[in-house]
Amino acid sequence: MTDYLLFATERYGLPILTPLAQALHARGARVHALLAGGASGLVLPAPVRPVDVRGAVALRPRAVFSASNEVPTFVSGAKVQLFHGFNVEKRADGRGHFRVRGLFDLYCTQGPATTVPFQALARQLRHFAVVETGWPKLDPLFRDDGGASAALRAPAAGRPVVLFASTFTERLSAAPVLLPAIAAQVARGDRYWLLTLHPKCPPALFDRYRALAGANAAFIEPEALVTAQRAADVLLADTTSVVSEFVVQRKPVVTFRNRAPKPHMLDFDDPARLPDLLSQAFDPPAPLRAAIAAYADAIHPWRDGRSSERVIDATEALLVRGLASLARKPLGAWWRALQIRRELGYLRP
Repeated sequence: MTDYLLFATERYGLPILTPLAQALHARGARVHALLAGGASGLVLPAPVRPVDVRGAVALRPRAVFSASNEVPTFVSGAKVQLFHGFNVEKRADGRGHFRVRGLFDLYCTQGPATTVPFQALARQLRHFAVVETGWPKLDPLFRDDGGASAALRAPAAGRPVVLFASTFTERLSAAPVLLPAIAAQVARGDRYWLLTLHPKCPPALFDRYRALAGANAAFIEPEALVTAQRAADVLLADTTSVVSEFVVQRKPVVTFRNRAPKPHMLDFDDPARLPDLLSQAFDPPAPLRAAIAAYADAIHPWRDGRSSERVIDATEALLVRGLASLARKPLGAWWRALQIRRELGYLRP
């Protein structure tokens, strides 16, 4: 059996890695997980085997799949970037989605909107490959989920369903500002609400949103976010990458003070306008529906639930060609690799 390693440093990495783990296992591979930082102490579903950093090194995996901006370069195997979200333009500078540090051998991009820029970078830098595969996290959106999304909708009893999700970035988060307006909407009871927050949001904010749960709302833990997206009719959010994930289903999104509003969004900046924007989202005009479809095709045209399989195929194709086919990593990558060693507590073999 061939060994593969999954790597994450935050809780939100687990839903990205889980479909890939299932696909690897289906091919007869042994799958292991090194979960560090904010993901420490968490586990992926069996048969994924947890390992510590020394166990990961001893494993000598064929490839390391990362749902983080970083990867332990001192572990053997091809280093594959899966991304932990879509490009939602949270930064005005070049330090965002398209920053390349020289840590990865392969970037598995989600759709043309990311593939084209990364291919241009690959031609310029030559030390990594790029293959458009789709995003493993979204595989469950397009496969039979065993009734999980239907179960989330069941308490709605036929009412329309709104999902609320928010980024943790304080200056961009709608969660504190919109809480009174959302609470008022929940109290009306004409729609059913699924409420979730980014794992990095303050615990006190989690408590306030959990308190809204009842006959008209449920609080959804981050690990169930994909199921909640499938269950909901409309999303209310801010500048979180959940906006892009939701639009892939060609469903409407209402955004509060989005940093880079686009034609596929219904954006607003006054909490008092929330009822009107929700009404528009539940009856979207033709131009809005067209904008949603165009954006979905640009960021993630894959709707077959097989992105994980394409990631594996792209990785194997690179390994067949050989990592020596890539140019040497830049000098700065070695310094960052040393920092990662220190952060993971592996300064000496």
